[in-house]
Amino acid sequence: MNPPDWNPFDGIPTWVLIVGLGLVVLVAALTLWGAARLLVKLVRAKRHLGELGTGGKVAFWGSILYTIFPIDLLPDPIYLDDMAVLGTALVYLARLWRKRHGNLPIPTGRKPKQRRPAVGATEHSGTDHSAPR
Repeated sequence: MNPPDWNPFDGIPTWVLIVGLGLVVLVAALTLWGAARLLVKLVRAKRHLGELGTGGKVAFWGSILYTIFPIDLLPDPIYLDDMAVLGTALVYLARLWRKRHGNLPIPTGRKPKQRRPAVGATEHSGTDHSAPR
């Protein structure tokens, strides 16, 4: 039996505790960011569920329920299991899409980014590089 004034962190330098706590917070924040990003991608894919049949709907709703359900395989500050479920659902939905639509790109609902020309670049430099010399 341990005395009431027993501290499991006795003898560990304070800086080690601070760095360890900082790493735990960093890993938790990164996994939360990753899970949120996957969740956003999955929600964007929702508009195509009608085209993907029952399997796509089950994968979508099952992964959403697992992510928001409070009982997980790993405790909730660690979102690695949620990321695995969301990522697996995204891969499955992408395979269903390709199976039905071939090599058409999966629509994301975003406008494509406009590429700006490089600084100093012109549309035509005046020389024809395609002709043999």
